Amino acid sequence: MGEIDRAKATKGRHMSPAKPPVKASELAAGTKAPPFKLTRDDGTSVSLKDFKDRNLVLCFYPRADTPGCTKEAMDFSRLRPAFAKAGTEILGVSADPVAAQAKFKSKHKLKIDLASDESTAMLEAYGAWGEKSMYGRKFLGVIRRTFLIDGKGRIVRVWPSVKVPGHADEVLEAVRAL
Repeated sequence: MGEIDRAKATKGRHMSPAKPPVKASELAAGTKAPPFKLTRDDGTSVSLKDFKDRNLVLCFYPRADTPGCTKEAMDFSRLRPAFAKAGTEILGVSADPVAAQAKFKSKHKLKIDLASDESTAMLEAYGAWGEKSMYGRKFLGVIRRTFLIDGKGRIVRVWPSVKVPGHADEVLEAVRAL
C-alpha cells in the first residue's frame, strides 16, 4: 500500500490502521452478515438484530452532502415506500459524525435512516473501508457498496462497486424478486 493521505480521508476523525478491505467474495450471497451496532442520525442506536424478519438494504456511502452521495440518498428516499411495501428497510452508513448525518438528512428531507461509523469497525467488517485514490493521492475512505440482507441476517446480494445512476432502482428490482 502506498502512502496514505490520512487528513483527507478523515478530516480530523480518528482513523484505524490501514487494513486491506474485506474481499467481496468473503461476504457473498448466503453468508451471515456481520453484526453491528451504530448510532442513527437521530441519536438512537441501530443494530442488525433490529431488522429481524425484515429485509435490509445496507448502503455504504463516502461522505454526507456530496453530489454522488446526495443523489444516491435521494433516490433511495424516493423509492422508500416501494421498499417498505416489499418488507424492506434502508440504512445508509458512512464514517461521518452523527451531527453531519442529521444535517444531511434534514437539508435534503431524506426519508431513509442514516448511521454513523466513525470508528470504521463496521465499515471494515463489510469491506467498505479501504484504500482509495483521487488525483494521484491515496487515502483511506468509504467504498461505495450495497448489501441486501434478509430477515434471518443472511446476505442475499452484494453490489461491490456501486455506480449511483439507477442503483436504487436496481436494488428495488432485486428486493421485489425475493
